[in-house]
Amino acid sequence: MAATLADIKVFSGSSHPELARLVCKRLGVPLGNSTVTKNDAGEIIVRIAESVRESDVYILNTSCVSQDESGNTFSPNTSLMELLIMIHACKTASARRVTAVIPHFFYARQDKKDKSRAPISARLIANMIEKAGCDHVITMDLHASQIQGFFNVPVDNLYSEPAALQYLREMIDCERVVIVSPDAGGAKRATSIADQLGVDFALFHKERKKANEVSRMVLVGNARDRIAVLVDDMADTCGTLDIAARQLRESGASNVLAMVTHGILSGPAIQRITDGALERLIVTNTLPQQANKAQCSKIEEIDISHLLAETIRRSHYGESVSVLFSQIPYDTSQPYRRVGGTPTQSPPCSTTASPATDRRTNALPAGPETQSPLPEHVVRDQYEPVAPSPLRNST
Repeated sequence: MAATLADIKVFSGSSHPELARLVCKRLGVPLGNSTVTKNDAGEIIVRIAESVRESDVYILNTSCVSQDESGNTFSPNTSLMELLIMIHACKTASARRVTAVIPHFFYARQDKKDKSRAPISARLIANMIEKAGCDHVITMDLHASQIQGFFNVPVDNLYSEPAALQYLREMIDCERVVIVSPDAGGAKRATSIADQLGVDFALFHKERKKANEVSRMVLVGNARDRIAVLVDDMADTCGTLDIAARQLRESGASNVLAMVTHGILSGPAIQRITDGALERLIVTNTLPQQANKAQCSKIEEIDISHLLAETIRRSHYGESVSVLFSQIPYDTSQPYRRVGGTPTQSPPCSTTASPATDRRTNALPAGPETQSPLPEHVVRDQYEPVAPSPLRNST
């Protein structure tokens, strides 16, 4: 029997139900009926309230500190246990395949033994997810790519880079940009973006006193009279970004922005962004950002639900997802494209995109080999005018 969208069941844990709803809306399927509660002893109780027999099940939960609609706080450990129990519940209910969708992977920074008697916690998490009955994992921008090797099941590690390129091409004058890596470890990510935009690259040499505490940073490269864009995979306490932004300003940068995939923003992060030299922090919605955006007007969000939805669709139909590593379905509903709910015209970026992609959007081109059968409201090839940005030259 041929696979259909009706065979897809998407369930959400408590960590990021908004993202799960967006993914389901883009897929054109309802969010699965399930409940996650705690008893008086603090134990997690999961109930899958619909049949999943012979279904292709996707369970979305992410590693973050979050709150539900009742104001209850959930830690990454709670989210992990919810995910494990939900996987086990679906597997024992005769689901044909169970996929864990983990936009921000649990304990991703504990990926190696960097000191005596230190645990490799990411490896432990991988073992736990497999033992629970998971058949496939979808995640995004792993802190260390070798985490994929901790699994014995397929892992699709998606990249936010195409979405970041799309944002930069539409919202910033690319001729004035310099891409900056806040440390040597992120140089590969930064140079990849710089090469595709055809702009210069710089990096910081960073020395740490201890975890989340930077002692000294030295800029290698030129940012004078440029729009400096710091790129990294995550922002936690934002100490590194704060120091880097101040040093870029002192080095003569006209504007300083930061783009990160996972906006953890713990501890003093919001205060540092508000009071610091960063003009804008662009994050994806792999983690909930409503509370952070309410506290800080400098935070801007890129929606990646269309990327997750297309990955789920391709996985379900047995199609390749490798095209999504460099291109993404064009999405007309990105929040940064609208001002007051109404899109307005902005001049096209002067930087030319790859010939294989739309010149303005880095979107998948129309054609039988890439045309998505998702509903009309999910993927569109037409170009929607974008909101004007102060970092764009006017025409």
